[in-house]
Amino acid sequence: MGKKVTIRDIARLAGVSVTTVSQILNGKGERFSQKTRDKIFKLRDEYGYVPDFNARSLILRQSSSMIGVLVPNISSPFFGTFVEGVQHVAQHERMIPLIFSADRNAELEQNYLSQMLERSIDGLIIASATMTTDTINRIIGARDVPYILFDQNYAQEGTRVLTDDYRGGELAAQHLADLGHKKIAILEPNELSENFTQRLTGFQDCLRKNHIELDVAHNVIKAPLSRRGGYDAAAAVIKAGVTAAFAGNDDMAIGLMRGLRERGVKVPDQISIMGYDDIYLDEYVSPQLTTIRQPIMDLGIGAAKMLLNKIHSDQEQEQIQRFPVELVQRQSTARVR
Repeated sequence: MGKKVTIRDIARLAGVSVTTVSQILNGKGERFSQKTRDKIFKLRDEYGYVPDFNARSLILRQSSSMIGVLVPNISSPFFGTFVEGVQHVAQHERMIPLIFSADRNAELEQNYLSQMLERSIDGLIIASATMTTDTINRIIGARDVPYILFDQNYAQEGTRVLTDDYRGGELAAQHLADLGHKKIAILEPNELSENFTQRLTGFQDCLRKNHIELDVAHNVIKAPLSRRGGYDAAAAVIKAGVTAAFAGNDDMAIGLMRGLRERGVKVPDQISIMGYDDIYLDEYVSPQLTTIRQPIMDLGIGAAKMLLNKIHSDQEQEQIQRFPVELVQRQSTARVR
């Protein structure tokens, strides 16, 4: 047979009904003879029959055993690691994750969310900086589909996993203050989601507590949230005449370090660089990047476990699981010289 073998083909070759084949292949063939069962399994293996997933779900009257995961950018090391955490739980629970990356596009996020719902998934993990709870609930409509938020948008309400971004900003500022830095630049994304706002607010509040003035007009530098964004911001950081820079995430910090190096600026001898997230690349750049660690894998695992609990229970009460942040000091920051 040149075309894909169907369950009807197996039934015809075995001389039995489609129902008989279905029940035997799905472990419910005890009432059939061993000879019939052996014949079905032999034909399955001989012709390489693979059951159609959706048809099998209908026959067994089971849900699709799928969860949808919507992230802003799967190519980001941060969200790649987050998805790994989700997959770890999904694999253990024999769930199939459908991953959608919307490239921080609000229209695309809503489109992907609708597509996931059309596939009769069991639940959703949504990491969105743009969609409000009202938007999510409007798209879900009358469908009884539980979802977990990975919170970039504090205006969202519902069960979620999050870290203390404000505290992370404080830790970053205190580290630079302890090293004696007083002229400090901040690299912030062009479009501030709530988690970045909290992060940068914590940073600035801590500077004020340490009696460090931040020149907002010149030393807060906006750039795309990417390595290229940090790279392109290097000239502005040099022009600001600072001794340290705090980037909104590690990707920006890594790009900034390269941009400074190509302009003859030594890190950390001339400018200390601090990131945020603790992505795996931090230990493989030179100098290794000082950062604020978010437990990225644990966030993905936590979100997946919370979603499974919602799927398997009728509990509707909002739950929030918080994960700690911590300073990770490496070689990209040093005392002022």
